[in-house]
Amino acid sequence: MNKTILLLTLFASTLFNLSAQEWLTDINEAKKLAAERSENIVLVFQGSDWCAPCMKLEQEIWSTEVFKKYAKGHYIMLKADFPRKKAHKLSDEQQEKNNQLAEKYNLQGYFPFVVVLNKDGKVLGTTGYKNVSPSEYIEILNALSKTHG
Repeated sequence: MNKTILLLTLFASTLFNLSAQEWLTDINEAKKLAAERSENIVLVFQGSDWCAPCMKLEQEIWSTEVFKKYAKGHYIMLKADFPRKKAHKLSDEQQEKNNQLAEKYNLQGYFPFVVVLNKDGKVLGTTGYKNVSPSEYIEILNALSKTHG
């Protein structure tokens, strides 16, 4: 009985955590929201099912309460995922959107690659995986926003 309650609690908290971070997948929607909210866009290129540093960035930064709480009032989060496993295959439409983002913002094909954009889609700065705390990562993103904004 206790194990069942524990498992249900873990499952519920996992579902809550997954829905708590607002990830957009469309650049036009991200630009629109960024303009409305006067916030920059954090575009993340990742390989969610094959790129170890991408998974670490997700686990150590993006999914933390510290980052999610801060990002909610400061950034529009935009994800361009490039999974390789059939089980995680994106729709053709989403794959095309991600390919277009990569052609514009990630010509070198780096993963993970984090691009800070202004509301118009202009690149303010770039970074990648860093072995730092969520607070330190926020400082890095903020510095990129301020230096070039």
